[in-house]
Amino acid sequence: MFENNKIRNFSIIAHIDHGKSTLADRILEITNTIEKRKMTNQILDSMALEKEKNITIKLTAVTLNYISNSGEKYIFNLIDTPGHIDFSYEVSRSLMACEGVILVIDATRGIEAQTLANLYLALDNNLDIVIAINKIDLPSANIEKVKNEIKNIGLNEKKAVCISAKTGENVKDVLERVITDISSPKGDKTKKLRALIFDSYYDVYRGAVVLIKVVDGIVKNKDNIFLINTKKNYLITELGKMIPQEIKTNELQAGEVGYLCAQIKDIKDIIIGETITLKEDQSIEPLAYCKKIKPMVYAGIFPIDNNDFNNLKQALEKLKLNDSSLTYEMENSQVLGFGFRCGFLGLLHMEIIQKRLEMEYNLNLILTAPSVVYKVFLKNGDCVNVDNPEKFPDLSNIKNICEPFVMAEISSPSEFIGEIINLCKNNRGIYKNIKYIDEKRVLIKYEIPLGEIIFLFFDNLKSCTRGYANLNYEFSGYKNSDLVKIEILLNNKVIDAFSLISHISNARKRGVYIIEKLYSILPKQLFEINIQVAINNKIVAKKKISALRKDVLAKCYGGDITRKKKLLEKQKEGKKNLKKIGLIEIPKEAFINILSIKNNDN
Repeated sequence: MFENNKIRNFSIIAHIDHGKSTLADRILEITNTIEKRKMTNQILDSMALEKEKNITIKLTAVTLNYISNSGEKYIFNLIDTPGHIDFSYEVSRSLMACEGVILVIDATRGIEAQTLANLYLALDNNLDIVIAINKIDLPSANIEKVKNEIKNIGLNEKKAVCISAKTGENVKDVLERVITDISSPKGDKTKKLRALIFDSYYDVYRGAVVLIKVVDGIVKNKDNIFLINTKKNYLITELGKMIPQEIKTNELQAGEVGYLCAQIKDIKDIIIGETITLKEDQSIEPLAYCKKIKPMVYAGIFPIDNNDFNNLKQALEKLKLNDSSLTYEMENSQVLGFGFRCGFLGLLHMEIIQKRLEMEYNLNLILTAPSVVYKVFLKNGDCVNVDNPEKFPDLSNIKNICEPFVMAEISSPSEFIGEIINLCKNNRGIYKNIKYIDEKRVLIKYEIPLGEIIFLFFDNLKSCTRGYANLNYEFSGYKNSDLVKIEILLNNKVIDAFSLISHISNARKRGVYIIEKLYSILPKQLFEINIQVAINNKIVAKKKISALRKDVLAKCYGGDITRKKKLLEKQKEGKKNLKKIGLIEIPKEAFINILSIKNNDN
């Protein structure tokens, strides 16, 4: 067994695409954790979706054996983390199990929005920081400029290690800094057991697999454990470490990171931040919880085949075990049937959840247009939280409505200032300040409604800055807004799946967009179809699809004109009856086409 002073627990944090996963690959090589012939790029990004999108989605923990330059043997528990803002909760959970971090900064791009956000998370957790300036092998690397930026944010630029994670240059120096600059765990193996759950996932054969950091004491295989918050007892059936494949072990001591299985059948019993102790030590003081992050974006998820509802329910339960930031509750739509109202941390998070449900659980899904949580104050003094247009109260009962705003920080080359300011203004942004990071880069701050951010703001930002800008945002509060409910009617019947809440300034435009799409997609029926847009119960636009014509006179080869008139009158009466009782068939493609945020170009 290693003593605590020979253990180091640390994460790699950075802005997206600054080289976290590549650095993790080199560390695995240097420590001989993975044989060189078996190495692949992004080896810790085990999900097919991570490799497809070339981003880290899930935190990954791995235990490494390292021999220092002095010949001492150490155990490193490394956690590779995501860099995108939508997965910041993964980062915060990773930091719960660490005493320090390696902060990776791209030498060609410098400090960016999520670099600062992740750095502040580490500082809030009082973690030690090792700075690595990456990609020094590239011709466009500007090391001195990056060091000045490091100095400007209050860190010691002289201690930064200049590396190339791609070639492996100076990566060993980073590992030596991990030993000297990152504290060893402070836990005591002689005390009563306290272990922290910082992640979990579902296994078909073993049930819930829990990733833990042992803070105090020792946990052994076949121990009877107690979950302090859920008040449940379990018998450990398997204990081990991730190296990176699972390797069974008989015990884990204070300071170590590993996994355990305990035949946990009800996966709802697993809470991230939960404290594990032994059955006989139930009165022990629990460890601090990870701060729960509230969802920022909501959308309905419905199976295309209604028979897949139970499969979707089970898939969401298993996925939530692996991604505790996901929230969901059952929802019923008149058109789409039974599904779930889900909460996400952002649009990319929403897209990833959809892809994982489809790829990992073989589900065909429809997602409704994303929305945010509005606070509706009623005349009787009550306040209603509305995350679904169907919950929008009657207009006559509403006193005022507040919508969520975020403080958006956009880092960009200074040449795009004009385009970014116009984009923010067009999305009802409130100017805060502009700060020059250096002579070529600028940090622009705007307060913008979250409802505008989720409607292609990021895509438009990338377009107007040729992909050079980066966006980071944090919730700043609620403000009064002139919001309205948009409803789409087909032959005077409201289609709830197409309802949305919008600011009055662009409500008609968005409504017209939907009915134009419907007009082009809906097949003709034997009766006339009226498509209408209603804003606050008032019709503001409409389109009409004419009836499918059937030539009832085709069988008339002659005869008196009165016979033809009789057939035409009979057809006319039949169409009237169809219009009264006919059901309009809406193809599934219409929902996919209209509700997909990527197709919403407003």
